[in-house]
Amino acid sequence: QVQLVESGGGLVQPGGSLRLSCAASGSIFSIYVMGWHRQAPGKQRELVASITSGGNTNYADSVKGRFTISRDNAKNTVYLQMNNLKPEDTAIYYCNSLLRVDRVANYWGQGTQVTVSS
Repeated sequence: QVQLVESGGGLVQPGGSLRLSCAASGSIFSIYVMGWHRQAPGKQRELVASITSGGNTNYADSVKGRFTISRDNAKNTVYLQMNNLKPEDTAIYYCNSLLRVDRVANYWGQGTQVTVSS
């Protein structure tokens, strides 16, 4: 059984910052990629950022220069530092991870709400 548990969401004013965390636990043999997606009301889920076990990162154009993804391989944890937040960043943010238990599969967290509003 694998669990991805997110934390760090909340309400913030435009221009503010938040840091999301996601810890993976369970009988994990290896984690290949960890990342964050988001889904705003009425919109499709979209990739925000991802990071490989080697530290290679990928960002959506809309967050480049404002968001930073990082991971602690020893803790099976991924972070998303979000700066200069905008109202359009409002969404449910989901952690996901491509990892191996008995086989390689993609796992999702339950989501954490981020609301950017004055």
